[in-house]
Amino acid sequence: MKTRRKFLGEASCAAVSSIPLLNTLLNLRLSGSVAAATTPGTGEYRALVCLFFSGGIDSYNLLVPTDTAGFAQYSASRGSAIALTAGQLAALTPDNTGGRTFGTHGAMTRLAGLFNQGRAAFVSNVGTLVEPVQNRAQVNLNQKRLPLGLYSHSDQIEQWQTSVPHSRSGTGWAGKMADLIRDLNANQAVSMNVSLDGSNVWQTGVNGAEYAVSPGNNQDSTSGGAIPLTGYDVAYNANELRAPTSAAIDSQLALQYSDLLSQTHQKKRRDALEAFAIYDTATKASPLPAAVDAAFPRSPLGLQLRQVARTLAARTGLGACRQTFFVNRGGWDHHSDVLANMNGMLPEIDAAIGAFYDALTALGLTNNVTLFTASDFGRTLTSNGRGSDHAWAGNHFVIGGAVKGKKIHGTFPSLAVNPDTGPELNPLDTGRGRLIPTTSCDQYFAELALWLGVPKSSLPLILPNIGNFYSTTSSAPPVGFLL
Repeated sequence: MKTRRKFLGEASCAAVSSIPLLNTLLNLRLSGSVAAATTPGTGEYRALVCLFFSGGIDSYNLLVPTDTAGFAQYSASRGSAIALTAGQLAALTPDNTGGRTFGTHGAMTRLAGLFNQGRAAFVSNVGTLVEPVQNRAQVNLNQKRLPLGLYSHSDQIEQWQTSVPHSRSGTGWAGKMADLIRDLNANQAVSMNVSLDGSNVWQTGVNGAEYAVSPGNNQDSTSGGAIPLTGYDVAYNANELRAPTSAAIDSQLALQYSDLLSQTHQKKRRDALEAFAIYDTATKASPLPAAVDAAFPRSPLGLQLRQVARTLAARTGLGACRQTFFVNRGGWDHHSDVLANMNGMLPEIDAAIGAFYDALTALGLTNNVTLFTASDFGRTLTSNGRGSDHAWAGNHFVIGGAVKGKKIHGTFPSLAVNPDTGPELNPLDTGRGRLIPTTSCDQYFAELALWLGVPKSSLPLILPNIGNFYSTTSSAPPVGFLL
């Protein structure tokens, strides 16, 4: 006879294809009708991996125009303190830029290779917006509503993770996605949202939050995974020395409490133990191939993406059809030594994403998993004499077999910087190369949400301002970078 836990762990996606979303929607107290999430086919699996560059990465050194006019403009605006030379770039061969050529930072050779193979793309000049803004006059004359705390780390991190730039919010758009579609997963004990960087706003929903797991450490190749309750062994033997602690915890968890706070705390502990047992069992039962596991660099990002890959390998045991993952690599607030710092940090990023894509290939999941990047904000095109400062729009890359690769999506802007006095050269420059976004975060996120299975009619539930940038009745995609 199967236990409930074993049943949940072995249940397939097809077995839950008709589970309604009614309870979730009632809990969200939503009004009006909401279309059901697209029913996954038998065994179909999809996952989003958010790679967050906290600190505000200088992404106009990640995507650089290399045609004569474009490179000259880039070099003039950035100046020798923060501009890359032509020899420091890895060539990209986009097929949708009308002959304009581009390059990425020379440390990103694996990214360049994936791009040129059609497995990666850039989305250009993306940023937080409440409504479309066309030029700096609209900003200077307060003719448009602007995001709160536009150049603030904390505000912009929150807004990139909530897509609510007009007010403070502690609920993330991935968390709201999980509230809508998590019932597609057979196993509700382990959250649809898995974090390799502890608690985060992006995966926090109304009815749930992320399941945080450890990426491990670089000394122990077997480290990483679910974090157990201290002193508790789910499979303890009554004759072992550690058995009294585990038995005491079991005894405590069996108690019934009358007050709501104690009941809630007790339920949380029981849920945590169940989630640990399921996650730990599933990942141990379906390990990554040894060579694939060993190929991940033992860097902060490499360890995080390795544990994501281990979780992907265990997706059947977890009963998962839809998942999101949050990984974070910080340290990008380069007000000084931007060139040296990026030269030192980007090889880690490139090696980690290269190993991750190789792992997806080995698992047969290249078309099922999409990795995308996010960051606090872009950085100034001009230098402060040592590095670059907080700005607005930036460039981001997406990787996966479902990506319309070898393309630069969105509108790559002019990199001209307006002088302090005289005629305006670039209406998008609000000063020092702080560029107004030409693609909103809402459009970027909507594309990802639709691919994961959120219906178009439900987009306003997770992205409140999407109607300012995209019609949910349109037959066209929000941006067009996913198949």
